[in-house]
Amino acid sequence: MSLAENSTVQDSTGMEYLDKPLRRWVTLYVPLACFLFVLLFPFYWMAMTSFKSNEELVSKAANPFWIVRPTLAHFERLLFKTEYPQWMWNTILISVVATAVSLAASVFAAYAIERLRYRGSKQVGLAIFLAYLVPPSILFIPLAAIVFQLGLFDTRWALILTYPTFLIPFCTWLLMGYFRTIPYELEECALIDGATRWQVLTKIVLPLAVPGLISAGIFAFTLSWNEFIYALTFISSSENKTVPVGVITELVEGDVYHWGALMAGALLGSLPVAILYSFFVEHYVSGMTGAVKE
Repeated sequence: MSLAENSTVQDSTGMEYLDKPLRRWVTLYVPLACFLFVLLFPFYWMAMTSFKSNEELVSKAANPFWIVRPTLAHFERLLFKTEYPQWMWNTILISVVATAVSLAASVFAAYAIERLRYRGSKQVGLAIFLAYLVPPSILFIPLAAIVFQLGLFDTRWALILTYPTFLIPFCTWLLMGYFRTIPYELEECALIDGATRWQVLTKIVLPLAVPGLISAGIFAFTLSWNEFIYALTFISSSENKTVPVGVITELVEGDVYHWGALMAGALLGSLPVAILYSFFVEHYVSGMTGAVKE
C-alpha cells in the first residue's frame, strides 16, 4: 500500500470514530461547549453589568445573570462625564503608529537575517527573540529615565517611541519564520533578471508575506492596545491617558468602584480588537502557521 493510500485509510478510520452520537458528544460537542463557556462568559458578565442599574447591581435579590431593567446611564456617564472619547482616540493613535513603526522595522530586520546570509545571522535572530522575553516591568525603569531626559513625559510620543521596544522583537521573530517558508529560488530568479534587493523585497517577498504581516500587525496592535505599565508610568494627565489606564484610574475613587461604568468602558474598549480579529482571523491563522510552503 502506498503512502497516500495509507493516509486516506487512516483519515477515513478517524472520521468513523465520530459516527456514533455518544462519542461525538463526549469528544467534540461537550469539550467545545465548555471551551466556549469559559471563553465567552466574562464578556457576557461584562455586558450584563454595563447595562444594569446601580440599584440592581447592589441588590441581593436581583438575578446576577440577567437584567430586569436595562439602562444606558453607565454609558452616558462614561462618554459625557469622563474623558473616555479622548482616551479612545489616544489609544487608537498610539496603537496604529506604534504598530506601523514596529512592522516597518521588523520587516527589514527579519529579511536581513533570513536572506542576506551573513555570519552570525542566526545568533542575531535568537538574540532578538530573547529580547522579547525581558519583562516590561524591568524595562520601564531605564526607559523612564530616557523619557524624562528627552522631555517626552506625559505626551503620546512617550508611548509611541517605547512600545516598539517590546513589539519589534516578537514581530521580527514571527516574520523570520514566515520569510523562511518563501522559496528562495523566486528571489534568485529575480536577482538574475536584474532586480535589486529593494525590488525583490517590495514586489516578491512582501506580497507573498501578506498573511504573516497581518498576523504580526494584529499581534502588535493588540499588545499596544492593552498595554498598561508604560501608559501608567509615562502619562499623568487625564487627557493623554489610554483606555486601560483611564478606566482604572478615573473610575475608581478610593474604595468606591463604579462597576457599571468600568464594565461599559471595558466593553467599548474591547470592541475594536474583536472587530479587527473577526475581519482578519483567516490571515492571522495562516500567518501563524505559515501559508507558503517550499
